[in-house]
Amino acid sequence: MSDHTVKESVGRYGVWSVGLRSEDPTRRAELGEAAAELEELGYGAVWLGGNSAVRHAEPLVEATSTLVVGTSIQSIWQHGAEKTAAAFAELESAHPGRFALGLGVSHAKLAEQYRRPVSALVGYLDALDAAGVPAHRRLLAALGPRTLELSRDRAAGAIPYLVTPEHTAYARGVLGVGPLLAPELKVVLEPDPATARALARESLAPYLSLPNYTNNFLRHGFTESDLADGGSDRLVDRVFAWGDDSAVRARVEEFLGAGADHVALQLVDGSPRDTLPREGWRRLAGLLG
Repeated sequence: MSDHTVKESVGRYGVWSVGLRSEDPTRRAELGEAAAELEELGYGAVWLGGNSAVRHAEPLVEATSTLVVGTSIQSIWQHGAEKTAAAFAELESAHPGRFALGLGVSHAKLAEQYRRPVSALVGYLDALDAAGVPAHRRLLAALGPRTLELSRDRAAGAIPYLVTPEHTAYARGVLGVGPLLAPELKVVLEPDPATARALARESLAPYLSLPNYTNNFLRHGFTESDLADGGSDRLVDRVFAWGDDSAVRARVEEFLGAGADHVALQLVDGSPRDTLPREGWRRLAGLLG
């Protein structure tokens, strides 16, 4: 496993989840059991949301044998490079090739230190280099051209969040053929349009106040009117996969056809984000074949 690149190890499909990241030590066995089932279901990776860190991956890595566990994302403002490098080295020594360090600059509203984010990210990568964290084991939550270029030149690839197939095609053009491109995609397993879009808008609402996301939408064909009133149907339908099994499968395939190597699937069902929708993960694995 340690001889494989992240791109070779994650497969085509993964699960993106806040629920699999926990500070509660009493949930360690529960999280490990869920991760083991995801591995058995055929998912190649788990991506931990909620500003996750290396320590959050440990119970999942220890409970599985092939599953790659990645942070999606670790904020460069809240986790120092030196401590991150030390934690990475410890986990890598115990379980070679099983962890991917996903990094991002977060948002001005969420990090009071937020200044010159691209320059700060470059400095963070420099510090990781100095501490021995190899570029081929880290990924960047890149949206715009400069961070996508860093993903190509200073990392194993990109893990864009809240994007469309059109952005995926653009990102592939910047990255070129080699680097991993693993966008996150929200999935609503609901065939009724009104119900599905209502669930989608509930999930989308917090992101429409964050300029990093809204500016990216505006760069890729949407207008201010698409961002108003919880998001237009057009925006919802491009950012989310919803519908019956065939419709969801077709949307996932659209991301792959646009240039994604791997799709990180986040189930949206109206439950709190920290829950484990295990039945939904089983159904999703079944429809993806």
